[in-house]
Amino acid sequence: MTDVVQESAAPANGFRSYLTIWVGQFASMIGSNLTSFALGVYVYQLTDSATTLGIILALGLLPATLASPFAGSLVDRWGTRRTLMISSIGSMLVTLTLAPLVATDSFRVWQVYVIVIVTSLLTSLQIPALGALTPQLVPKEQLGQANGLRMVAIAVSQVLAPVTAGFLLVSIDLTGIIVIDVISYTAAIATLYLVRVPRVRSGATTAGTPATLLREFGEAWRYVAERRGLLTLLFFLASLNFSAGFVELLISPLVLSFTSSEGLGVVLSIGGLGMIIAGVVVSVTGGPSRRVRAVFAFALLFGIATIVGSLRPSIPLVACAAFVAMGALVLINTTHQPIWQTKVDMRLMGRVMALLTMVGLIPQLIANVLAGVAVDQVFEPLVGRDEVRSESLTTLIGDGPGRGIALLMLLVGLLVVVTVAVGSLFGRLRRLEEELPDRAAPAVDEEPTSGDGVEEPIGDERPVTDSATSAR
Repeated sequence: MTDVVQESAAPANGFRSYLTIWVGQFASMIGSNLTSFALGVYVYQLTDSATTLGIILALGLLPATLASPFAGSLVDRWGTRRTLMISSIGSMLVTLTLAPLVATDSFRVWQVYVIVIVTSLLTSLQIPALGALTPQLVPKEQLGQANGLRMVAIAVSQVLAPVTAGFLLVSIDLTGIIVIDVISYTAAIATLYLVRVPRVRSGATTAGTPATLLREFGEAWRYVAERRGLLTLLFFLASLNFSAGFVELLISPLVLSFTSSEGLGVVLSIGGLGMIIAGVVVSVTGGPSRRVRAVFAFALLFGIATIVGSLRPSIPLVACAAFVAMGALVLINTTHQPIWQTKVDMRLMGRVMALLTMVGLIPQLIANVLAGVAVDQVFEPLVGRDEVRSESLTTLIGDGPGRGIALLMLLVGLLVVVTVAVGSLFGRLRRLEEELPDRAAPAVDEEPTSGDGVEEPIGDERPVTDSATSAR
């Protein structure tokens, strides 16, 4: 027997509708990253405290991580379009509260903490809603392109924001950047209002209490756990995210150990360029058709690039490695997302996307903590802080300060290679695309012709039968 999973058929003009929403979300991402960077600079100038910035970074990630189970359930209850509207409007209102505080010089650090926490909670709604919205609008043949466009937006906004925000802080101050952010949120809200998004019936019959939302999230976990290919893919991605968390934290101190901040800017810019190019390539080509094998290949590329970047204290070498590694991470993301978007019951899509968010954030947070401790307490004392004590290590990773960081990076790259080798041994994962069928498309209620932007229910969403075990 095979798994028969209900699919909501994408509307005929779905990709065009997705592009409309993408434009609004792209503008919103740029505005949000501008504000985030400028706010960090403003707070540091106000407090002269790196610890405060660290707390703000943690508060930006932890609430979103902890709220993900509840957020995923709410996405499936409310619908993707409505959830994105709530997230965008809420984020715009939170951003607006900054303007009078800055303009009247009544800005306090505790207020930033509150704003960052609320924004993080709203982001926990936005991420799974965007992931779940894509297969509602886009035919499965174009899911690779859609996910590529999403990664282009993320990469471009992350690369442009620091440079642009630095210029804008001098010319229009933080208040002007806040105005730009509010305008970008307005664009996102307008595009959501204009576009019709098919609505999947969630089947929820009880009030959305915290306990109920957790139980509903548990249903998504059981859905994945019963399908061994998806479960193995989930653990594989968790391992990759753990390794990526080390690289994310270590790349800056590694480069700064042998060059200036300008050199670090070059390396990070080239890495960002790799992300953008990878996203553009996928958005044009749609990505590989054999996605599981491609995920293995791109993960192996990421591991090898991480190893190569650790071998010598050289800006050209590390920059090339960053280009390949960051591009490979984008290719992994744009390749594995369509697997979930074509295999998972639409009724559970928001919750499964939230589960993927948790699998992305939790291992990275753990790695961020462990990386600093490992460098300071183990690898730098072991290797030598100013010069490498061992000739064999000098041959392997070069000499000079920061080579303890390089040794840890090398081991992280090897861990990725081992992860790929072990993952490829699991037949359920290798054969996931063949053994677990895509969703079968049901009959769809005819949409009204009025362009009111209202979400329409699709079909009758039913749980997958427990008897369908052979494809798990």
